Amino acid sequence: MSETTGASYAAAGVDIEAGDRAVTLMKEWVRKASRPEVVGGLGGFAGLFDASALKRYARPLLASATDGVGTKVDIARRMGVYDTIGHDLVGMVVDDLVVCGAEPLFMTDYICVGKVYPERVAAIVKGIAEGCVLAGCALVGGETAEHPGLLGADDFDVAGAGTGVVEADGLLGADRVRPGDVVVAIESSGLHSNGYSLVRHVLFDRAGWALDREVPEFGRTLGEELLEPTRIYSLDCLALARATEVHAFSHITGGGLANNLARVIPDHLQAVVERATWTPGPVFGVVGELGAVPREELEKTLNMGVGMMAVLPRESAEVALSVLADRDVDAWVAGEIRARESGAPAVELVGDHGVGA
Repeated sequence: MSETTGASYAAAGVDIEAGDRAVTLMKEWVRKASRPEVVGGLGGFAGLFDASALKRYARPLLASATDGVGTKVDIARRMGVYDTIGHDLVGMVVDDLVVCGAEPLFMTDYICVGKVYPERVAAIVKGIAEGCVLAGCALVGGETAEHPGLLGADDFDVAGAGTGVVEADGLLGADRVRPGDVVVAIESSGLHSNGYSLVRHVLFDRAGWALDREVPEFGRTLGEELLEPTRIYSLDCLALARATEVHAFSHITGGGLANNLARVIPDHLQAVVERATWTPGPVFGVVGELGAVPREELEKTLNMGVGMMAVLPRESAEVALSVLADRDVDAWVAGEIRARESGAPAVELVGDHGVGA
């Protein structure tokens, strides 16, 4: 009888040693993404957070959110740049938390790969940790899963979940919005992490552009523009809420400006947003023109240059803009809240953008 070799996890494509090395490489970055309430370090079966810190709240409400970054991971993979995609992941999660006024406390991540390349996994975690620092929250744990046979060796995806806290009587939302309020638009850093299926279809499949193509409108390569990280607004929004009366925030993600802003507009009111108050960045115009994408389709897919919106009293607008300017965040009054007529949409976009839209 011939000698045979028994099956093993390694033979099935899972490299436990590579996973251990990835954990070793990421530890220094995770240590930087901490808060005083974090108990213990990396390596436990669960992340620990000292909830006694919540005693200072009269009625603390925990907020939770989970998200990924969609097909933007394909851009990172094709460019071989892995240390920015984590910023996108953090932004997509914590900026959903802050819309209700919640302070992000901690995050966990999930990285799924076809094959563990330790340096690549560590670079992804580095980006997540840096994003947590920018958001003021801790990275308390995560999971890296190797799925050979299901994913190609270079394929990967990321997801994350976050928890925040808000005082019950400070909860922001539609019930606070009043007629006469203004809508303050806060500039995005670009496409953020939504609409990349449309963007990739237009730029790669239809136009045949390469990632290393120099694009004069962008002042850099196509790949660099597409990989621009999502802006993380949580600390800016919290500063705004402390400095002035904010009634609601809206994170402009999948579905575009109108659909997301509508989520914080009461049934009897309407937000009227003036397109003429801003000019979307060049990437939005390029995608629209190359793909002959109708404006309505662009606006329901991409953020069109606005990553977050705040609804607040008109008399608070000047202070709000000043606070954001002091934090190097571009913002402007883009619209107002009115009584809604029968049959009217919750959000109406009116007028035309400036040159470049």
